[in-house]
Amino acid sequence: MSNGTEKLYQTNQIDSTPDVDRDYEYQRQNFYNLVERGQDAIQGILDLAQQSQHPRAYEVAGQLIKQVGDVTEKLGDLQTKMKKLKEVPNDAPKNVTNALFVGSTAELQRMLKEK
Repeated sequence: MSNGTEKLYQTNQIDSTPDVDRDYEYQRQNFYNLVERGQDAIQGILDLAQQSQHPRAYEVAGQLIKQVGDVTEKLGDLQTKMKKLKEVPNDAPKNVTNALFVGSTAELQRMLKEK
């Protein structure tokens, strides 16, 4: 620090692994619950569609099947993202250092000319 106008801020990596794991488990459990409820809803709407032979009931059944498939796909995506997330801390820098100059442009130019 030459004239007191330069400040160096250092931030340390915060270990948030327990939160990540807890959030992952929560989201995973929610996906499982959604799939199970969706399967029950599909079975119910298929029974209704067979009894009524109404085209709208079959349309709703198709939409439910697609939505359950989407949730199942999201569950797989969650698994992939979690694996990637677990790999990142090994490769990521442990400390991030940022230099911040606080001062006028004239002071900055003067400091750069001196160096």
